[in-house]
Amino acid sequence: MNISLYDISVWVLPLIIAITFHEAAHGFVAHRLGDNTAWQLGRVSFNPLKHIDPLGTLILPGILLLSHSPFLFGYAKPVPVNFRNLNHPRLDMVWVALAGPATNIILALAAAFAFHALPWAPANAAQWIADNLKNAFLINIVLAVFNMLPIPPLDGGRVAVGLLPKGLAMPLARLEPYGMLILISLLILLPVLGAQLGLNLDVISVILRTLTGYVIRALLFVTGNA
Repeated sequence: MNISLYDISVWVLPLIIAITFHEAAHGFVAHRLGDNTAWQLGRVSFNPLKHIDPLGTLILPGILLLSHSPFLFGYAKPVPVNFRNLNHPRLDMVWVALAGPATNIILALAAAFAFHALPWAPANAAQWIADNLKNAFLINIVLAVFNMLPIPPLDGGRVAVGLLPKGLAMPLARLEPYGMLILISLLILLPVLGAQLGLNLDVISVILRTLTGYVIRALLFVTGNA
């Protein structure tokens, strides 16, 4: 795979913005709801260096891209939140978790609306701006949908823990230390095993592609780009 500086410029910028705003949103909402942990540590910031995890944000996605992986997977440095400090810990945990994906959807909407301004862009920069907007639209939607999977420590897992009855929420919450292992198993190990057995076990990717497709079509319609 030949990756040019142009390719890097139109993918890295929207990716960094998507991750930075996602993580900063978690910290900001937590701060507004009573927990200052992220605020005091400087994580409520638009400085991407505060949120980038070298392994999860750069090395792992880079390896998957260079190895022609059918999907990209990565993560940022989690924003620390002490849920016991929140005004209403169980309910406020839901709002803190939703803040990240909601911010990504807002960024995707902004990118889609910005397409209408392309005729006024300088001719020599119009293609570069268009590619950045297109990738920003896609990256933010994928990030929002992926993070809403109901598996702790993903945002969707924490939303589920906050909304489910305690009898169901507690067992789900106890999965959080193993959440990354579960994700890797579902996204990588299970499809590899299925390939060895001649079966398509890439269920999570199919679900993600389907949900992402629905969101893409809905946002394109809402922004007049359908």
